[in-house]
Amino acid sequence: MKKKVVIGLSGGVDSSVAAYLLKEQGYEVEALFMQNWNDTVGLKSEECPFEEDILFAQMVAKKLDIPFHFVDLSTEYRSLVIDYMFSEYEKGKTPNPDVLCNREIKFDVFMKKALELGADYVATGHYCQKETIIKDGKEIYRLIAGEDGNKDQSYFLCQLSQEQLDKAMFPIGHIIKPEVREIARREKLASADKKDSQGICFVGKVDLPVFLQQKLKVKKGRIIEIMADKADQIIPTSDTLEDISKPYTFTPEMGVEVGTHNGAHFFTVGQRRGLNVGGKVEPLFVIGTDVVQNIVYVGMGHEHPLLMRKALFIPKPEVHWIREDLKPSTDCERNYDVRIRYRQPLQKGKLIFKQEGLYIQFDEAQRAVVSGQFAAWYDQGELIGSGVID
Repeated sequence: MKKKVVIGLSGGVDSSVAAYLLKEQGYEVEALFMQNWNDTVGLKSEECPFEEDILFAQMVAKKLDIPFHFVDLSTEYRSLVIDYMFSEYEKGKTPNPDVLCNREIKFDVFMKKALELGADYVATGHYCQKETIIKDGKEIYRLIAGEDGNKDQSYFLCQLSQEQLDKAMFPIGHIIKPEVREIARREKLASADKKDSQGICFVGKVDLPVFLQQKLKVKKGRIIEIMADKADQIIPTSDTLEDISKPYTFTPEMGVEVGTHNGAHFFTVGQRRGLNVGGKVEPLFVIGTDVVQNIVYVGMGHEHPLLMRKALFIPKPEVHWIREDLKPSTDCERNYDVRIRYRQPLQKGKLIFKQEGLYIQFDEAQRAVVSGQFAAWYDQGELIGSGVID
């Protein structure tokens, strides 16, 4: 009897080719399209991405002769992803909605809907790979980076659990993007030349401040520039983990006012756009925000010393292990490759496990370590765990 796979068919080329490959491999394939957003506030295009996506998904399903299903998860998406996103920005943090979407929607709510359709497995068009090993007589699932280094999306799945990976399939993880396009054109799939989606998962490309203004109010505040020669007074002289892992603390007296903004909660460390301060030899970048006093602190130059950090901290409740079997039982240190944002090349770092949480100390100082983002650690291409940066 054929195994049934329900594919999350988004209307894009990746999930389309994933569906085709599954059918070629002899699975009973059904498509499930999810609507997660139906609001156009803040979108940079007046076109509703949902309307185009569902049309493409229906055309692909028809071409492949597979059943097509629709599910509206917009209520769950708003509650579990967007409301969390607003809440984090309000606190001065910068969340990653794509990671949350995968953990809470695609591989939870959506997966349950697919299993209700009788699915043995649930597939997506992610560029990552899954491998099963046996350890102490038990099956363990490894989440491995996609073969295409330019498209590897394992980082976005850094919060998945063994239970979620148990039912997951990633049919295109072993091939590269140009080959995916080639297969789609060869098979005359409607999505063959459709542009890749951009912006917030299922929302689209947005003007973030406009989008956030649905919940967060515009509030005029000061932009304070901190000169590079002030760095020695701000960067801790101590090399203790506790000191070097903390975000830098600024006060208005440390710099000079160079402009105004519409709300510190609309900005994030490392950001350049939206400051609207001219007349500088080099561009200004956000080096810190204070949402209580509503101040945005900036520094001139891409490599401003106050943009660099040697370490970060993840509180114990925020530490997540994909490989629970590798979780340390006592305080210890381990060397891993670390990524603190999507597409960032892996960085060498030491993970130091303490009672209060996890410290990550990098071999080289990292630019724009952002509170609220996810740090993910790898071992030879396998994603081992992740956590929310404090």
